[in-house]
Amino acid sequence: MDTNVAAVANGEAEQAGPGCVDICIEKLEQIQGNHRLLLDNRGRILDEYMNRLSLSGQPGPGDRFFSWLWLNRTNERYCRIVPVTPNDDRGFDEFPDDPSLAGFDWDDRKFVAVAIASRTDPDVLNASDTDWWTYREPLHEYGVNVNFLCPELMGT
Repeated sequence: MDTNVAAVANGEAEQAGPGCVDICIEKLEQIQGNHRLLLDNRGRILDEYMNRLSLSGQPGPGDRFFSWLWLNRTNERYCRIVPVTPNDDRGFDEFPDDPSLAGFDWDDRKFVAVAIASRTDPDVLNASDTDWWTYREPLHEYGVNVNFLCPELMGT
């Protein structure tokens, strides 16, 4: 799950309307109820969440989700830790060495690496980041499925 999903749930994206915010809140609640979130073994996903969300669980729904995630990060019912290997040239060994993905956001490569390394064909959740839309086809070729929660924000 890209961090922007929780940020949108917190109302931190001006371009996201009330419907988009509601969808993100609903998705966070679904994850807590019956889904497993994939995290990397180096803590980079949690670090990114920590930089954008409040561990106290306040003031918004994205913060509440992060507080819940932090408490459950080692609970295999809710989270799975996926090993990834840093790579100076492309971020992670697991990130495809493909020229069509050379411009993909360096900070989002951890989500792709985890998705591929998990070998479970998970959906990567995205709410507002158009970079995922731009690269959706080459990512799909590597089994990375992006779930666009707010497709109206992708400029389609």
